Amino acid sequence: MLDITAGLRAWYAEHREFALATVVAVSGSAPRGPGASLAVDAGGTALGSLSGGCVESAVHELCLEAIATGTGGVHRFGHSDDDAFAVGLTCGGTLDVLVTPVRGRDPVRPVIGAVLDAAAGGARAALARVVSGPPGRLGRALAVHADGSWQGGLGGGAALDRAAAERVRALLLAGRTGTAELGTAGGLCGDPLTLLVESAADRPRLIVYGAVDFAAALARIGAFLGHRVTVCDARAVFATPDRFPGADEVVVDWPHRHLAAEAAAGRLDTRTAVCVLTHDARFDVPVLTRALRLPLAYVGAMGSRRTHEDRTARLRAEGVTEAELARLRSPIGLDLGGRTPEETALAIAAEFTAARHGAPATPLTGGRAPIHGPAPAGATPAGPSRGR
Repeated sequence: MLDITAGLRAWYAEHREFALATVVAVSGSAPRGPGASLAVDAGGTALGSLSGGCVESAVHELCLEAIATGTGGVHRFGHSDDDAFAVGLTCGGTLDVLVTPVRGRDPVRPVIGAVLDAAAGGARAALARVVSGPPGRLGRALAVHADGSWQGGLGGGAALDRAAAERVRALLLAGRTGTAELGTAGGLCGDPLTLLVESAADRPRLIVYGAVDFAAALARIGAFLGHRVTVCDARAVFATPDRFPGADEVVVDWPHRHLAAEAAAGRLDTRTAVCVLTHDARFDVPVLTRALRLPLAYVGAMGSRRTHEDRTARLRAEGVTEAELARLRSPIGLDLGGRTPEETALAIAAEFTAARHGAPATPLTGGRAPIHGPAPAGATPAGPSRGR
């Protein structure tokens, strides 16, 4: 749902009635993951997409039916050899889709509206909806905020809502969209509940240390990929906003001191990527010593293989363990063969994207695994590039 926040808020302002279809679960190869949504108003106007076109017509009809009847449900769409282009996924995957009517007096309407408003204002909030469980609970919703407060209800009383809010808040603070299970412990549910949780969280961080030409290109591509980009360097003459228009902020500070302050303030998480491009041991070693001990998604450092060997020796001398060193991507980036700042930035961005998703970063050509499926168990991103 949060992928169409702006359009849905406009519909709220116009008091439109609509139905919201959201991907709940995916198996095999499917174009989009959980949280992707298609909304259809009473006049048939559509916002968003679920599958790039494969099942849109069928879901559109289900949405119109839900508006008319006030009843939603979970529907499964999969590949059909007999009629693949009608309601199946021609890519061979399976989608479970929750259709929820959002009419004028439906109790879910203010709950969804609260999350949309929070997301638009840059605040953290999550929408949790029941996708399986006891009869009468399907589609019920909670809006959960970062402080643990909530709106709405799951139909089982305050104790159930409180337990659900705690589970949902954990996903929210991690910036994750996914499912949460509520079991029967304590007799809160009667039967287990499964919630789809959609988190409106801050953009993932990309912190680039070293105000060099490569950093300018990396800031641009990082912003394009939806990251909040920080460029930091201790040299004020190089770390200027004019040199890095793609960055959200440009900071003059020693990299290790800046990283320590960000960690202490709670502004880093398991989605954060740190790229060290300084080529100078005075800057590299202190900041990498800190970064490799933090729960970050990605830590990479630029330099030749000789620079990497020297840097590794210095890090060991600082007490960095072999397990911590194993997390360092150096030389930084995938081997795409490019040399320009823009090509190098693409190689770096490709590597930290693969790391965040746990993908192997191998060519799709010739493979047999689903291209949109989960990463193979134990897969790790591809190795470093040459000479960066």
